[in-house]
Amino acid sequence: MPSTPQPAPVEALLRLYQAALAAADPMKVVPAWLPPPPRGRTVVVGLGKAAASMARAVEAHWPASLSGVVVVPPGAALPLKHIEICECSHPVPDARSVAAAGRLMQAVTDLTADDLVIALISGGGSALCCLPAPGLRLADKQHITRELLQRGATITEINTVRRHLSAIKGGRLAAQAHPAAVVTLLISDIPGDEPTLIASGPTLADPSTCEDALAVLRRFGIDDLPQVIQALSRGEWESIKPGDPRLQNHRHHIIASAWDGLNAAAQQGTRDGWACHILSDAMEGEARDLAKAHAAIALSVVQRGVPFAPPCVILSGGEATVTLRGQGRGGRNTEFALALAMALEGQPGADRIHALSAGTDGLDGRARAAGAWIAPGTLADARAQGLHPRTLLDANDSATLLDGVGALVHTGPTLTNINDFRAILVDAP
Repeated sequence: MPSTPQPAPVEALLRLYQAALAAADPMKVVPAWLPPPPRGRTVVVGLGKAAASMARAVEAHWPASLSGVVVVPPGAALPLKHIEICECSHPVPDARSVAAAGRLMQAVTDLTADDLVIALISGGGSALCCLPAPGLRLADKQHITRELLQRGATITEINTVRRHLSAIKGGRLAAQAHPAAVVTLLISDIPGDEPTLIASGPTLADPSTCEDALAVLRRFGIDDLPQVIQALSRGEWESIKPGDPRLQNHRHHIIASAWDGLNAAAQQGTRDGWACHILSDAMEGEARDLAKAHAAIALSVVQRGVPFAPPCVILSGGEATVTLRGQGRGGRNTEFALALAMALEGQPGADRIHALSAGTDGLDGRARAAGAWIAPGTLADARAQGLHPRTLLDANDSATLLDGVGALVHTGPTLTNINDFRAILVDAP
C-alpha cells in the first residue's frame, strides 16, 4: 500500500480495498470446500494467480497424502511441501506455458476411478498454461492473444477463443483425468462468474463452439492466419461439451468472487460509519467510458442526492478494457482513475469526491502497481509538475501521471484474484 501519508478519505477507501482482498484469501475460503479423501491417490492441479496460495491452503488442511503441480505467474510462487510449482509468462504465453500445460496433463494421466483430482483454478490461468491445438503453433496463439488484448476484447471474448485453440482448456484437462473424480474449486475474476470462462475452463464442459470463437476473431478483424480460420470453420478444435461421459464424476464450486469482495468492503465501510452502495460486480467496457459513467453517478449524488444521499461510498467490480493507442505505462485501473479525475474536474461538488481503482491481484497492466487513487487536487498537482493529463491519457500513460503525484497503490502480488475493485467516496458538505 502507499507509504506516504494520504488524505483521510483515501485511507478509508484503502481499508475497503483491503477488506475485499481479505474476503478472497485462499487460506480462509478453500478449507470449507475440500472433499473427503478418496480410496486412492489425491492429485492437486492448479493454474492462475491464486493457485499457489490455494495449494498452500490444501496442504495445510488435507488429512492424507497428496501430490501435484500448480502453475503461477512470476512473483506468485510460495514454498509448498508436496505440490510442485511452475512459474510462467502472463498475459502472453511463452514456451514455459507450453511445458507447464504438458506437466499438468501428465499429472492427471493414468488415474483410476479410486483417485481424486482437486483442481484449483483462478484468473490468469489461460496464459500460464498454453498447449496449442494439434497443428497450431505457439507463435500463432501468441499473435492472436496480443491482437485481442490490444484491440480491447473482453475477457469473455478472449477466453472463448482460447478454449478453441487449446489442447488443455475447455474441459480437456478433466477429460484427461477420466475415470478419476474431479473437484474444481474456482476463485472467479470473471464478470458474471461464468465458471467456464475462469482460466478458460480446463476442467469444465464448454457450451461455446468453434463458430463462437471464429465470430470473435472476425469481430476484431483478426484474419491473417488462414489455417486457424479454416480449422475453426471445420470445427476441428471443438472443446469438451456438456454431457460428455468423461466429465460425469465432476463437481465444481465458486469459492470466492467479486461479489464477495464488494460485500466485504461494504460491511467494512458500514462499520466505519459510511453508507455503502454496490452498483454491480460485473461492470465492463472501456476504462474511459466506465470512468465517465461513474463520474456521472458521483456528481448526481453530490449535486442532487440521487440515486444515493451523501455522504456515501459507491462500489463496483468487473473488468474494464483498454484499447491501446500509445505505448505508455498504465493499466485499466490507472486509466480508469485518470479518466475519472478528468471527468470530475471543474464540476460543482467535485471537491467532495475521492476514488480508488485497483486490481485485486495487485497488478495493473504495465502500471507496476495495483491501481491508483484520486483526490480533488490530483490533476492540479500533476500540472504543477509539468504532467499533462490529456496527453498522458491519450498515450495510455496514466500511471506516469499518477506515480508523479504519489497516487499509485502498491501491494505486490496478492495471491488472489477477484477482478477489479472500484470505490468512490462522496463526502458530506
